Amino acid sequence: MSAAATPTTAIPAVSTPDPAGTAATAGTVMSGAAAPAPGPAPAPSRRGPGWGGVTGLVALGMLLSSGATLGGVVAYDQLSGSDLAPIVQEAPVSSAEARPAALSSGEDADWARIAELVGPSVVAIHVSTGSGTSQGTGVILDEQGTILTNNHVVEGAQGVEVTTSDGLSYPASIVGTDSITDLAVLRMDSAPGDLQPAAFADSTTVEVGQPVMALGTPLGLRNTVTTGIVSALDRPVTASGEESDGSDTTYSSAIQTDAAINPGNSGGPLVDAAGQVIGINTAIAGIPNASGQAGSIGLGFAIPSNTATMIARQLQEDGTAEHAFLGVTSKDGSSSEGGATHRGAEVVSVEQQSPASEVDLREGDLIIEVDDVPVGGAAALTGVVRGLEIDSTHRFEVVRDGAVQMLEVTLGVRPS
Repeated sequence: MSAAATPTTAIPAVSTPDPAGTAATAGTVMSGAAAPAPGPAPAPSRRGPGWGGVTGLVALGMLLSSGATLGGVVAYDQLSGSDLAPIVQEAPVSSAEARPAALSSGEDADWARIAELVGPSVVAIHVSTGSGTSQGTGVILDEQGTILTNNHVVEGAQGVEVTTSDGLSYPASIVGTDSITDLAVLRMDSAPGDLQPAAFADSTTVEVGQPVMALGTPLGLRNTVTTGIVSALDRPVTASGEESDGSDTTYSSAIQTDAAINPGNSGGPLVDAAGQVIGINTAIAGIPNASGQAGSIGLGFAIPSNTATMIARQLQEDGTAEHAFLGVTSKDGSSSEGGATHRGAEVVSVEQQSPASEVDLREGDLIIEVDDVPVGGAAALTGVVRGLEIDSTHRFEVVRDGAVQMLEVTLGVRPS
């Protein structure tokens, strides 16, 4: 078992066991409703049908974005002007098969046309729980009525109903859930014959500054779209669940956007200028008001599409998902050399017969980068590792004894 340690940023410190093989810190939480003001606080929680407790992130609250949500998407070729043609492609696809993200400027994107064409891939999710009801968003994956959404949207569900863009509602069943990545797959019990699946872009091709659109039902306002840009990549987002050992804590290396995302956008898509899904909206940062609730302040977060499709494929197979495993316990750390300071995930311990031990990762090593993705701390390392494929090989940049060196690590399977 790995455990998290105290973060270096000026936010409430939270330590969380991490059986995935890397440690992480709090400071980000999936978006929801009641958010306490920044200050000493317990670990963020996803308890309840749609709203979760939070901690601060640089004096901001991070919230689970369920409650009333809606979203979905289909991909389109960017041809010329407003001439967009649907891509015939069922989702999810592997990252190797996915198309590159569209990087055209906001002036080139015909958002009205994209919103019109994407709409049929959007479903609203209505969830009945033992304590009431909540709503969420879903993205249609295939013509059989398979739907991708957030785990926290359907957590505790006793009944699920989905509503398509034409206003017709259908009962649905949960195929599988994964609290570790906050993803879930549903399937309509009796799907209509005219469903329009979404298509997904390769999230590794997403760039900071590219235009994007978020779809959903923020604050209960169905069929709402907002536009903005990708404002950052690889943001560590964490939220603890209900397990006391932290085994269901969510860690994401998220896409950050300034497209307005509010409570109600959970499970909805973030799409590029061609209408392709590049992420599943899942979290917002907010400054809580007097009631403890918060809205968009231009900092929203989405699970990258490659991670979402990887987990969705597994959930469709047998209802469960496995995750990549490194095999270290880490904490936020730093190392100085030549007048400069590196910040990263400091290895506290290494599990025997783990991928980390096989490449001689050692106690005291500072992991600062994975495949050119900066690792600023323990949470960032966990988010990056959990978004990678099992048995895939990656380049880890490590500071050891004041010198930077590279290690190639083939990730294993996280022990159950």
